[in-house]
Amino acid sequence: MAEERDEDLWLPFRAFRTGLTRHELRELDRERRIRSNIERRREHGARTRPKDRSLTQADIVAAAMRVADAEGVDAVSMRRVARELHAGAMSLYWHVESKEDLQDLMLEQVEAEVQAPEPTGDWRADLRVFAHNVRTAMLRHPWAMDFVGLRPPSGPNDARNADRLFAIFDGLGLDMAITIRLATTLGIYVNGAVQNEIREIRGEREMAQATAEMTPGELEALRGEFERRVRESGHYPHIVKLMDARIDPDDPATRGDRFEFGLGVMLDGIAAQLKRD
Repeated sequence: MAEERDEDLWLPFRAFRTGLTRHELRELDRERRIRSNIERRREHGARTRPKDRSLTQADIVAAAMRVADAEGVDAVSMRRVARELHAGAMSLYWHVESKEDLQDLMLEQVEAEVQAPEPTGDWRADLRVFAHNVRTAMLRHPWAMDFVGLRPPSGPNDARNADRLFAIFDGLGLDMAITIRLATTLGIYVNGAVQNEIREIRGEREMAQATAEMTPGELEALRGEFERRVRESGHYPHIVKLMDARIDPDDPATRGDRFEFGLGVMLDGIAAQLKRD
Protein backbone atom coordinates (compact mmCIF):
# COMPACT_ATOMS: atom_id res chain seq x y z
CA MET A 1 0.00 0.00 0.00
CA ALA A 2 2.80 2.40 0.86
CA GLU A 3 4.38 1.76 -2.56
CA GLU A 4 1.09 2.56 -4.32
CA ARG A 5 0.71 5.82 -2.35
CA ASP A 6 4.24 6.80 -3.38
CA GLU A 7 3.29 6.19 -7.03
CA ASP A 8 0.24 8.42 -6.59
CA LEU A 9 2.45 11.19 -5.28
CA TRP A 10 4.41 11.39 -8.54
CA LEU A 11 1.51 10.99 -10.96
CA PRO A 12 0.77 14.73 -11.39
CA PHE A 13 4.43 15.46 -12.17
CA ARG A 14 4.56 12.66 -14.75
CA ALA A 15 1.43 14.07 -16.36
CA PHE A 16 3.10 17.48 -16.59
CA ARG A 17 6.12 15.99 -18.37
CA THR A 18 4.33 13.61 -20.71
CA GLY A 19 0.97 15.25 -21.30
CA LEU A 20 -0.78 12.06 -20.19
CA THR A 21 -3.87 12.12 -18.01
CA ARG A 22 -3.90 10.63 -14.54
CA HIS A 23 -5.99 7.73 -15.86
CA GLU A 24 -3.49 7.07 -18.68
CA LEU A 25 -0.59 7.12 -16.25
CA ARG A 26 -2.36 4.63 -14.01
CA GLU A 27 -2.87 2.40 -17.04
CA LEU A 28 0.85 2.63 -17.86
CA ASP A 29 1.73 1.68 -14.30
CA ARG A 30 -0.72 -1.20 -14.42
CA GLU A 31 0.78 -2.47 -17.70
CA ARG A 32 4.26 -2.20 -16.22
CA ARG A 33 3.27 -4.36 -13.25
CA ILE A 34 1.57 -6.93 -15.47
CA ARG A 35 4.58 -7.16 -17.79
CA SER A 36 6.90 -7.62 -14.82
CA ASN A 37 4.67 -10.41 -13.51
CA ILE A 38 4.57 -12.15 -16.89
CA GLU A 39 8.34 -11.89 -17.31
CA ARG A 40 8.83 -13.51 -13.91
CA ARG A 41 6.45 -16.30 -14.89
CA ARG A 42 8.23 -16.81 -18.20
CA GLU A 43 11.54 -17.11 -16.40
CA HIS A 44 10.03 -20.01 -14.48
CA GLY A 45 8.71 -21.67 -17.63
CA ALA A 46 5.09 -20.60 -17.26
CA ARG A 47 2.69 -20.78 -20.19
CA THR A 48 -0.63 -19.15 -21.02
CA ARG A 49 -3.68 -20.52 -19.35
CA PRO A 50 -5.25 -23.50 -21.18
CA LYS A 51 -8.41 -21.66 -22.19
CA ASP A 52 -6.36 -18.93 -23.92
CA ARG A 53 -3.79 -21.13 -25.66
CA SER A 54 -5.43 -20.61 -29.06
CA LEU A 55 -5.09 -16.82 -28.80
CA THR A 56 -2.60 -15.23 -31.22
CA GLN A 57 -1.17 -11.78 -31.73
CA ALA A 58 -3.02 -11.56 -35.06
CA ASP A 59 -6.32 -12.25 -33.23
CA ILE A 60 -5.61 -9.43 -30.78
CA VAL A 61 -4.68 -6.92 -33.49
CA ALA A 62 -7.75 -7.81 -35.57
CA ALA A 63 -10.04 -7.38 -32.56
CA ALA A 64 -8.45 -4.05 -31.64
CA MET A 65 -8.95 -2.80 -35.20
CA ARG A 66 -12.60 -3.84 -35.15
CA VAL A 67 -13.09 -1.80 -31.98
CA ALA A 68 -11.21 1.20 -33.41
CA ASP A 69 -13.12 1.07 -36.71
CA ALA A 70 -16.46 1.00 -34.92
CA GLU A 71 -15.84 3.21 -31.89
CA GLY A 72 -12.60 5.13 -32.47
CA VAL A 73 -9.08 4.47 -31.29
CA ASP A 74 -9.75 5.94 -27.84
CA ALA A 75 -12.06 2.99 -27.18
CA VAL A 76 -9.18 0.54 -27.59
CA SER A 77 -7.78 -0.77 -24.33
CA MET A 78 -6.40 -4.12 -23.32
CA ARG A 79 -9.51 -4.82 -21.25
CA ARG A 80 -11.86 -3.79 -24.09
CA VAL A 81 -10.02 -6.00 -26.59
CA ALA A 82 -10.05 -8.89 -24.12
CA ARG A 83 -13.84 -8.60 -23.86
CA GLU A 84 -14.07 -8.61 -27.64
CA LEU A 85 -12.11 -11.88 -27.72
CA HIS A 86 -13.88 -13.39 -24.68
CA ALA A 87 -10.46 -13.83 -23.11
CA GLY A 88 -8.76 -12.76 -19.92
CA ALA A 89 -7.02 -9.39 -20.11
CA MET A 90 -3.87 -10.91 -18.61
CA SER A 91 -3.59 -13.35 -21.53
CA LEU A 92 -3.18 -10.48 -24.01
CA TYR A 93 0.08 -9.44 -22.39
CA TRP A 94 1.69 -12.73 -23.41
CA HIS A 95 1.39 -11.53 -27.03
CA VAL A 96 1.37 -7.71 -26.79
CA GLU A 97 3.51 -5.75 -24.34
CA SER A 98 1.31 -2.67 -23.92
CA LYS A 99 -1.47 -0.58 -25.40
CA GLU A 100 1.15 1.49 -27.25
CA ASP A 101 2.67 -1.70 -28.66
CA LEU A 102 -0.80 -2.76 -29.77
CA GLN A 103 -1.31 0.58 -31.54
CA ASP A 104 1.97 0.08 -33.42
CA LEU A 105 0.82 -3.37 -34.53
CA MET A 106 -2.52 -1.92 -35.67
CA LEU A 107 -0.77 0.75 -37.74
CA GLU A 108 1.50 -1.88 -39.21
CA GLN A 109 -1.57 -3.85 -40.30
CA VAL A 110 -2.95 -0.75 -42.00
CA GLU A 111 0.36 -0.43 -43.86
CA ALA A 112 -0.02 -4.07 -44.94
CA GLU A 113 -3.37 -3.15 -46.48
CA VAL A 114 -1.85 -0.17 -48.29
CA GLN A 115 0.42 -2.53 -50.23
CA ALA A 116 2.54 -0.09 -52.22
CA PRO A 117 2.96 -1.42 -55.77
CA GLU A 118 6.17 -2.84 -57.14
CA PRO A 119 7.57 -0.24 -59.59
CA THR A 120 6.56 -0.94 -63.20
CA GLY A 121 8.61 1.80 -64.85
CA ASP A 122 5.54 4.03 -65.30
CA TRP A 123 5.99 6.43 -62.39
CA ARG A 124 2.70 8.24 -62.96
CA ALA A 125 0.62 5.03 -62.98
CA ASP A 126 2.51 3.66 -59.97
CA LEU A 127 2.01 6.83 -57.92
CA ARG A 128 -1.69 6.82 -58.76
CA VAL A 129 -2.02 3.22 -57.54
CA PHE A 130 -0.11 4.06 -54.36
CA ALA A 131 -2.26 7.13 -53.67
CA HIS A 132 -5.52 5.23 -54.13
CA ASN A 133 -4.30 2.34 -51.97
CA VAL A 134 -3.49 4.75 -49.15
CA ARG A 135 -6.88 6.44 -49.50
CA THR A 136 -8.77 3.13 -49.43
CA ALA A 137 -6.93 1.87 -46.34
CA MET A 138 -7.30 5.14 -44.44
CA LEU A 139 -11.02 5.46 -45.19
CA ARG A 140 -11.46 1.87 -44.01
CA HIS A 141 -9.57 2.70 -40.78
CA PRO A 142 -10.05 6.47 -40.25
CA TRP A 143 -8.55 6.34 -36.74
CA ALA A 144 -5.13 5.71 -38.34
CA MET A 145 -5.05 9.31 -39.57
CA ASP A 146 -4.76 10.40 -35.94
CA PHE A 147 -1.23 8.97 -35.88
CA VAL A 148 0.08 10.27 -39.22
CA GLY A 149 3.26 12.26 -38.61
CA LEU A 150 3.17 11.63 -34.87
CA ARG A 151 5.02 8.32 -34.64
CA PRO A 152 8.11 6.73 -36.22
CA PRO A 153 7.70 3.90 -38.77
CA SER A 154 5.72 1.10 -37.13
CA GLY A 155 7.45 -1.89 -38.74
CA PRO A 156 8.49 -3.73 -41.90
CA ASN A 157 5.28 -3.06 -43.85
CA ASP A 158 5.64 0.66 -43.23
CA ALA A 159 9.31 0.57 -44.27
CA ARG A 160 8.54 -1.56 -47.33
CA ASN A 161 5.90 0.91 -48.55
CA ALA A 162 8.28 3.83 -48.11
CA ASP A 163 11.06 2.00 -49.95
CA ARG A 164 8.79 1.09 -52.87
CA LEU A 165 7.53 4.67 -53.05
CA PHE A 166 11.10 5.92 -53.41
CA ALA A 167 11.84 3.17 -55.95
CA ILE A 168 9.07 4.47 -58.24
CA PHE A 169 11.37 7.40 -59.05
CA ASP A 170 14.30 5.16 -60.01
CA GLY A 171 15.61 5.71 -63.52
CA LEU A 172 14.50 9.35 -63.68
CA GLY A 173 17.97 10.73 -62.99
CA LEU A 174 16.97 12.40 -59.71
CA ASP A 175 19.16 12.74 -56.67
CA MET A 176 17.78 11.36 -53.43
CA ALA A 177 16.96 14.78 -52.00
CA ILE A 178 14.57 15.55 -54.87
CA THR A 179 13.10 12.06 -54.70
CA ILE A 180 12.31 12.53 -51.01
CA ARG A 181 10.71 15.92 -51.64
CA LEU A 182 8.51 14.63 -54.45
CA ALA A 183 7.42 11.59 -52.43
CA THR A 184 6.75 13.76 -49.38
CA THR A 185 4.74 16.25 -51.40
CA LEU A 186 2.56 13.47 -52.77
CA GLY A 187 2.09 12.09 -49.27
CA ILE A 188 1.05 15.50 -47.96
CA TYR A 189 -1.62 15.78 -50.65
CA VAL A 190 -2.98 12.27 -50.10
CA ASN A 191 -3.03 12.54 -46.30
CA GLY A 192 -4.60 15.99 -46.41
CA ALA A 193 -7.27 14.95 -48.91
CA VAL A 194 -8.17 11.84 -46.94
CA GLN A 195 -8.19 13.77 -43.67
CA ASN A 196 -10.65 16.20 -45.22
CA GLU A 197 -12.85 13.32 -46.39
CA ILE A 198 -12.87 11.81 -42.92
CA ARG A 199 -13.85 15.15 -41.42
CA GLU A 200 -16.67 15.47 -43.94
CA ILE A 201 -17.94 12.00 -43.05
CA ARG A 202 -17.80 12.73 -39.32
CA GLY A 203 -19.49 16.08 -39.90
CA GLU A 204 -22.32 14.43 -41.83
CA ARG A 205 -22.89 11.98 -39.00
CA GLU A 206 -22.96 14.78 -36.43
CA MET A 207 -25.34 16.80 -38.58
CA ALA A 208 -27.61 13.78 -39.05
CA GLN A 209 -27.74 13.31 -35.29
CA ALA A 210 -28.42 17.00 -34.68
CA THR A 211 -31.28 17.11 -37.19
CA ALA A 212 -32.67 13.62 -36.58
CA GLU A 213 -35.94 14.94 -35.21
CA MET A 214 -36.50 17.50 -37.97
CA THR A 215 -38.83 16.80 -40.88
CA PRO A 216 -37.67 17.12 -44.52
CA GLY A 217 -39.73 20.28 -44.77
CA GLU A 218 -38.06 21.83 -41.75
CA LEU A 219 -34.62 20.99 -43.10
CA GLU A 220 -35.46 22.55 -46.46
CA ALA A 221 -36.77 25.67 -44.72
CA LEU A 222 -33.53 25.91 -42.72
CA ARG A 223 -31.42 25.65 -45.88
CA GLY A 224 -33.64 28.18 -47.62
CA GLU A 225 -33.25 30.66 -44.77
CA PHE A 226 -29.47 30.33 -44.88
CA GLU A 227 -29.41 30.89 -48.64
CA ARG A 228 -31.69 33.91 -48.34
CA ARG A 229 -29.45 35.56 -45.76
CA VAL A 230 -26.32 34.97 -47.82
CA ARG A 231 -27.95 36.47 -50.93
CA GLU A 232 -29.42 39.47 -49.19
CA SER A 233 -26.19 40.33 -47.37
CA GLY A 234 -24.52 41.30 -50.64
CA HIS A 235 -21.13 40.30 -49.22
CA TYR A 236 -20.59 36.93 -50.88
CA PRO A 237 -21.10 37.18 -54.66
CA HIS A 238 -19.05 34.10 -55.48
CA ILE A 239 -20.89 31.95 -52.96
CA VAL A 240 -24.11 33.16 -54.58
CA LYS A 241 -22.73 31.98 -57.96
CA LEU A 242 -22.08 28.62 -56.36
CA MET A 243 -25.67 28.48 -55.14
CA ASP A 244 -27.00 29.48 -58.55
CA ALA A 245 -25.00 26.66 -60.13
CA ARG A 246 -26.45 24.24 -57.55
CA ILE A 247 -23.00 22.91 -56.77
CA ASP A 248 -22.34 21.33 -53.39
CA PRO A 249 -18.54 21.33 -52.92
CA ASP A 250 -18.90 18.71 -50.16
CA ASP A 251 -21.27 16.39 -52.03
CA PRO A 252 -20.48 12.83 -50.80
CA ALA A 253 -21.09 11.50 -54.31
CA THR A 254 -18.17 13.55 -55.67
CA ARG A 255 -15.51 12.54 -53.13
CA GLY A 256 -13.83 10.06 -55.43
CA ASP A 257 -13.85 12.52 -58.34
CA ARG A 258 -12.47 15.30 -56.14
CA PHE A 259 -9.64 13.09 -54.94
CA GLU A 260 -8.79 12.03 -58.49
CA PHE A 261 -8.87 15.64 -59.73
CA GLY A 262 -6.46 16.79 -57.03
CA LEU A 263 -4.25 13.77 -57.61
CA GLY A 264 -4.10 14.60 -61.32
CA VAL A 265 -3.06 18.15 -60.56
CA MET A 266 -0.38 16.83 -58.20
CA LEU A 267 0.98 14.40 -60.79
CA ASP A 268 1.04 17.15 -63.41
CA GLY A 269 3.08 19.24 -61.01
CA ILE A 270 5.52 16.37 -60.45
CA ALA A 271 5.84 15.94 -64.24
CA ALA A 272 6.63 19.64 -64.62
CA GLN A 273 9.26 19.37 -61.87
CA LEU A 274 10.83 16.36 -63.56
CA LYS A 275 11.20 18.36 -66.79
CA ARG A 276 12.99 21.13 -64.89
CA ASP A 277 15.30 18.65 -63.17
